[in-house]
Amino acid sequence: MRIDKSALKWTCKNIIETILCCLPNAYKGTVYEISPPPEIIAKRIASGVIDKERRTVSWGLPERSDYNPPGKAWIEYRDTPGRPLEAMAWCVENQKSWTAEKPGDDSRSVRLQVEGVSEDYYHMEPVLIRKDDLYFGNGAPPQYPKNHKGETIWKGKRYIVAAIIKIHFRPHTIRIDGPETEIIERLSRSLGTELLSYQLRQQSVEVMRQVAQDKIDSCNILAHSLRNAVAKSGVISSLIKLELGFLRNQWERVVLEHSDKRRMRRDAIRVLNKALEDLGEGCNGCRKHLTRIQNRFLKSSPTPEQGEKWVRMQIEERWNQLLAEKPIDEELVKEIHLRIQQLKRSLYLGKDPDTLAAYDRMPDIQKKEWTQLIYGDINPLDSRFIDKVIEILEDPCLHLVYQEKSRKSLVYLKTLAQIIGQLEQDTNFALEQVLKGSRTAG
Repeated sequence: MRIDKSALKWTCKNIIETILCCLPNAYKGTVYEISPPPEIIAKRIASGVIDKERRTVSWGLPERSDYNPPGKAWIEYRDTPGRPLEAMAWCVENQKSWTAEKPGDDSRSVRLQVEGVSEDYYHMEPVLIRKDDLYFGNGAPPQYPKNHKGETIWKGKRYIVAAIIKIHFRPHTIRIDGPETEIIERLSRSLGTELLSYQLRQQSVEVMRQVAQDKIDSCNILAHSLRNAVAKSGVISSLIKLELGFLRNQWERVVLEHSDKRRMRRDAIRVLNKALEDLGEGCNGCRKHLTRIQNRFLKSSPTPEQGEKWVRMQIEERWNQLLAEKPIDEELVKEIHLRIQQLKRSLYLGKDPDTLAAYDRMPDIQKKEWTQLIYGDINPLDSRFIDKVIEILEDPCLHLVYQEKSRKSLVYLKTLAQIIGQLEQDTNFALEQVLKGSRTAG
């Protein structure tokens, strides 16, 4: 990714500080940049340690590390027979996280493999960016490197790895798939959003410089390049929707904290997954596929209307087809349909009148306005809508855990949307001038 070094370093420090302040058992964080393929060099950008009072983060890179600048190339840290396995290789190749909840059994601890000495408790999370978003309109995709078996990594995957976040924890306070790992995963998406926004901003600046240099003689190139940038307004819209989904998730955690409905969605998925396990032989492939779809729903935060449509098409229709092919006990059928309806109802809990009435940490008028904003079917590129969301996020009575982080992300995205909008106007003007010139010449 082409990002200004100072902006990259500031962004990495910001995400480290956010995670360390949010997770009381975390004490150290590092972000590694993963360079574009085929080299995919892993390079440490920023490392920080929070003090005992958890008020100040001290910054600096360790004196000795293979990942200090200029970094370590893929061929040097990938899984290779006869060489210690590294967690970095796992995260980069598989695009999955790695958690050392038992340092003494960490199969990817280099020190444990070489010296027999266990390291500390940590979690590493890849920062993923969609290939389509990153390489849109930029010609042929890059050549991806191979692993030691000769297999091309990231082949067939929708994402590339742009960075790796590593967070160290106090002993026995981190576990695989624990709540801390979920928080880091969500914040990794936020970092991906920021990195992509910087990339788009850099591309926009480069395009405008090109315009200044080439002027009329390069109008055709100008129009083509600017059209590519304008086309990415859809990407910005998707990123804003993703941030709104994150806000809905935070809001529901707050208002349902003491409600017996807070686990409605998770309990419904658990029962549906158990029902799939109990179906028996004959449909193993479809069971696994439907289980993956149901588990994916747990990690999503769509609007109620979008979510209900998704549940109907992806889960309910598949269950209806499955039950038609494999008749089962009538009581279990009723239970399955009940749980599917619970999935749909869970989408509305954050704006449920009874739930809102029970939540007394926020004025009623503001609760109504807030839920209309984050649950409504509104154009995410509407600047008035974004301004209103940002305005409410400035109010501490909202009590969201990552309130300030979400506010900053929306400010960045709003600015980027304005830049793209201006570029669109400039594009239309330039094309109009070209067409006028062509008609005059004719």
